[in-house]
Amino acid sequence: MCGIVGYIGQQGAASILVNGLRSLEYRGYDSAGLALAGDGGPLRVVRASGKLANLAGKVDLSDPAPLGIGHTRWATHGRPTEENAHPHRSGDGRVVAVHNGIFENFLELRQELKAAGETFQSETDTECFPVMVAHLMKQGRPFPAAFREAVGRMRGIYALACLHAEDPDRILAARSGPPLVIGLGDGETFLASDVVPLLPHTRRVIFLEDGDLAELTREGAQITDLEGNPVERAVHTIPYDPVAAEKGGYKHFMQKEIFEQPQALSNTLLNRLPLDAESIPLDLPFSDADLRGLSRIHIVACGTSWHAGLVGKFLIEQLSRVAVEVDYASEYRYREPVIQPGTLLIGITQSGETADTLAAMKEAAARGARTLAICNVMGSTATRQAEATLLTHAGPEIGVASTKAFTTQLAVLTLLALKLGEVRGTLDPDLKAGLLQGLRELPAHLERMNALEPRILQWAQRWKDADDFLYLGRGPCYPIALEGALKLKEISYIHAEGYPAGEMKHGPIALIDKNLPVVALMPHDAHREKTLSNLQEAAARDGRILALVTEGDTGLAAIAEDVLEIPAVHPWLAPILYTVPLQLLAYHIAVLRGCDVDQPRNLAKSVTVE
Repeated sequence: MCGIVGYIGQQGAASILVNGLRSLEYRGYDSAGLALAGDGGPLRVVRASGKLANLAGKVDLSDPAPLGIGHTRWATHGRPTEENAHPHRSGDGRVVAVHNGIFENFLELRQELKAAGETFQSETDTECFPVMVAHLMKQGRPFPAAFREAVGRMRGIYALACLHAEDPDRILAARSGPPLVIGLGDGETFLASDVVPLLPHTRRVIFLEDGDLAELTREGAQITDLEGNPVERAVHTIPYDPVAAEKGGYKHFMQKEIFEQPQALSNTLLNRLPLDAESIPLDLPFSDADLRGLSRIHIVACGTSWHAGLVGKFLIEQLSRVAVEVDYASEYRYREPVIQPGTLLIGITQSGETADTLAAMKEAAARGARTLAICNVMGSTATRQAEATLLTHAGPEIGVASTKAFTTQLAVLTLLALKLGEVRGTLDPDLKAGLLQGLRELPAHLERMNALEPRILQWAQRWKDADDFLYLGRGPCYPIALEGALKLKEISYIHAEGYPAGEMKHGPIALIDKNLPVVALMPHDAHREKTLSNLQEAAARDGRILALVTEGDTGLAAIAEDVLEIPAVHPWLAPILYTVPLQLLAYHIAVLRGCDVDQPRNLAKSVTVE
């Protein structure tokens, strides 16, 4: 949520900041702004509510100022108005700051500063920071010392960038929670909430850690702790191609990322599928003895990643016979989880910066659990915090509604389940060989799924005006029903629910009538007959059935209005294939309804506050 960009160099900062903010739109926001300085003129702040285009229309992109910070805001404290947009200024207008996160003690700080004669112009918690810096400077502290002291006064989580009108040679930054990344150029230095805005300019980046303060100059960055002690942080080279962050001819990023899934899955599986009876090469720091000693696995995640965790539970328990619990990360640390010897905590997060997931991982580690991150972003907080990491290698995912990150998470969980079963001696060799061959064939099957888009578009045209949807599945496809419903809710704003098909008679059947589309996931597996029985009950109550079935299955022809045949795969790999039509259905319904597909209302790509 929210996005920060910063620049100090020789070029005009305005266009760099606006383009950087544009690449962060996927994070979700409701206002935007920037501050420019460093050319000998007065500090200039421009802000606007609504979309970034509103800000861009007010900014002189030819402004020569070589120093600036920018921000896209997702409202927490205060309404999404221009007055509450960042950057915020001190009362004397000399200090400006942008902030991601929440200052938990901002009310007491406002009262303290007001009592000292300082004034405020907004409803936000952020404004107390530049006001505090300016107040401390009035007492004789130089800008860097005042910044450091002000950071020490803040309680909560924050990513901060700060400028002073009369100090044109530096940007000051601090991190405690939300991500901040420094980009190193030639005679110029960049700052951002994510690597994506940095890629057009540099691939050499430094990820700030919690508690880091940084001084950015044209020559690079100096990093210290809160006490001013120097801190060394590694310089990473990011392999992503900036072109990968462009739409490449697709109408929306979401559509592009759905169609990228065959390649993304190939990247996930690269060098991880053994030949013949060889061991699964997952490159984990855990020994075979460590994996054999596992007594329980806890999976923590949020949203779409939580659905991946539910599929992972099925796979891991079936293949390795280790008991698995799946928790919403936002609930995990508040329920006093019981961590027994031999517990492995798996945190699943696309961005690696999801606040609740990071907190749950930290809580489990403090209680003695081993930790593993399944993540898409190399160098993110989750990958640095966890004892071990399995990268999904999905590439940049710009659309807020996750697509290729989800299917690659499922692939990684399948590999992990195979690895655990192999090491623990619970995996039948023939089953292992069948699943590995199925994984090898999956990218080709995903290409076939993409070819079904015209059929899915016809479904979308037929069902776009429905007020409600019900998604049903069983076994490992039950979480895919949840995911399909979530996708539809996220981007089309249609109310949708996902349920295990066997639970239909325990409540949802009361909703079924001639106006309710029922999306049924029915691969030809051990659950097929039971699911078919549930769907016959729905049809008897005039439910409008849209069925996804295995190729050649004609069992729903008599009761389903629409049937889509899916290539036959091992039932435990079906979740990956059955996800794609649901993504396309949600996408096309949202487009037909005129919704903002890549930036759905009220949502953010990376949820970095609780």
